[in-house]
Amino acid sequence: MATRTAVRAVPLAIACTLVAVLLVMSAHAQVAPSRDEAAAYTGLFAAAARGDAKQVTALIAAGARPDVRDAHGRTPLHVATYGRHTDAMRALVAGGADPNALENDRYDIVTIAAVADDPATLRVALALGGSARNVTSPYDGTALIAAAHLAHVEVVRLLIAAGAPLNHVNNLGWTALIESIVLGNGGAGHTEALRLLIEAGANINLADRDGRTPWVLARSRGYEAMVKLLERAGAR
Repeated sequence: MATRTAVRAVPLAIACTLVAVLLVMSAHAQVAPSRDEAAAYTGLFAAAARGDAKQVTALIAAGARPDVRDAHGRTPLHVATYGRHTDAMRALVAGGADPNALENDRYDIVTIAAVADDPATLRVALALGGSARNVTSPYDGTALIAAAHLAHVEVVRLLIAAGAPLNHVNNLGWTALIESIVLGNGGAGHTEALRLLIEAGANINLADRDGRTPWVLARSRGYEAMVKLLERAGAR
């Protein structure tokens, strides 16, 4: 009876927490270059924004610094990644750009591609040396946590294969597995992300800061498919 009472008591607490979290997250979303910013770019930034790989190579050969920063702390590589300009990304890294550089909000090219649900660009980012293990964003998270939150299933699969830490806990007290539940909608995408994480070996009993396990969180939200996945894996 105590367990059932605890499960019934969770939704209001979760709802209050989520409102606060989503308000904070909306203020710290990734910031791609605006149209005005892109129009004002010159030199290497302009070439990256256009996806002009030949110009990128020529400018670096002429002395342009590959890791120059704009007002938001973005490098040309960040800009090219936002634009899905993979040839320009390759040219920048070949010219010395750091594939693990963080911009002012601490996003890297792997996380940018993950949040954009862009597996093609993500594959290039990883091949260029971007790490799925980086701690990114104002939440001290990872690209995998972001992808699980957003139900970007193919991205989750790629990041797991690239060695993303399965049990990293962000500064909200959540893992990728927990975010697939508490910031998900219980639908097919989030459930599949949860399944992939379970099969990869994520800790199914690692609780949040309030001691709520993934099973309790999924049960409290009425996400029966998630509950069944967790129970089959031995969650409690």
